[in-house]
Amino acid sequence: DAQEGSYVDLPEDLAPGIRAALASRGIEQLFSHQARALELGRGGKHYVIATPTASGKSLCYNLPVLEAMATRQDTRALYLFPTKALSRDQEEVLRRLMTDAGLSQGALTYDGDTPADARRAGRERSGILLTNPDMLHAGILPHHTNWARFFANLSYVVIDELHTYRGVFGSHLANLVRRLKRIAAFHGADPTFVFASATIGNPSEHAARMVGDPVELIGESGAPSGPKSVCVYNPPVVNAELGIRGSYIKASVRLAADLVRAGVSTIVFGQSRNNVEVMLKYLRERLAHDKIPADVIHGYRGGYLPGKRREIEAGLRSGEIRCVVATSALELGIDIGALDAVVCAGYPGSVASLWQRFGRAGRRRAESLAVLITNSSPLNQFFAHQPDSLIGAPVEHARIDPDNIEILIQHLKCAAFELPFASDETFGDVTREDVNEGLEFLTS
Repeated sequence: DAQEGSYVDLPEDLAPGIRAALASRGIEQLFSHQARALELGRGGKHYVIATPTASGKSLCYNLPVLEAMATRQDTRALYLFPTKALSRDQEEVLRRLMTDAGLSQGALTYDGDTPADARRAGRERSGILLTNPDMLHAGILPHHTNWARFFANLSYVVIDELHTYRGVFGSHLANLVRRLKRIAAFHGADPTFVFASATIGNPSEHAARMVGDPVELIGESGAPSGPKSVCVYNPPVVNAELGIRGSYIKASVRLAADLVRAGVSTIVFGQSRNNVEVMLKYLRERLAHDKIPADVIHGYRGGYLPGKRREIEAGLRSGEIRCVVATSALELGIDIGALDAVVCAGYPGSVASLWQRFGRAGRRRAESLAVLITNSSPLNQFFAHQPDSLIGAPVEHARIDPDNIEILIQHLKCAAFELPFASDETFGDVTREDVNEGLEFLTS
């Protein structure tokens, strides 16, 4: 069903520059979850925003950070994103916002593509540093003495797309956070951690495990949303003896072509890079008969050059591109505007991931369509025969185990390289006894 918006007036004491920057974007009021985030950020409390796609999550962490910068010139913030593309996307948004707010501190993406002169400027002058876990682990923390000014003034750490950090990868990130907190404390800082996540079953528990401290949950979205029609299409049986159904790839292309012909902006999600290229070729061929040019239909996946990806994202925002065929690369919060329909070629493996994809369609208050096209596999057929369970299905929990000895020992080794351990020191929420046991093992 559609959801009405819940609004809160901008705080009276909000910095005038930030107020003007918001007004230039037509923002006169905040959604209730954005106002709550600003309140918690001002109070220095760790919090996690777990609201649907396109509910204005980035403002939930940008507002407190920019307000702190407007109040104190040397405030520093670290933003962590799982992919380079997402960092670059957010950097552009942030820089425009900071310019309009009259803030001169600057924002810089610091990753493997950043040239040496820009890295030096980022270390010395950048107010907001956007990076990824790998770069933080290998390029920043081991050289923290070069970053003394940055770490001494570190007020906020933002970890976006929290739901992607689970399993072994998430357990490594939790230990990376322990190392980050240790180095910040060494330089005299105690940053506030802000997490943003798509829908998962245990956002506050997952964030608390990640940071080793209690985390407040903002789980109710105040953003308005239009009604969404959710459909499941099960291709007909073509081989009854073996239980094989018609090609879900061809069914996806056929439905997407109908939508494009009808002028509905559409995103088609494939399960693999190969699927994406096959569907893109079929779709262009099918629509060529209707004199629809090939350049209004594009693919999007990892492996495309950054310039090409930027071009596609801009085309989607402007409406020049009417259909995009993508892998899970577009599941994350890259700004592509709002589309009207999503076609999922096959169940992606989790309810959380499916709704993240479905959330890509739906302009505020406008009706949208989400279609799951099932293949012959048992899990797909379960949802094909019980489609109602998609709406009420419990969303999966994200699980990590940062105290796994194989992972913990490696990070203790890294932490000892970054700073010597005192004999009575803890490591995040790892007890003194366990730390000492690990260090004795490494010593021996």
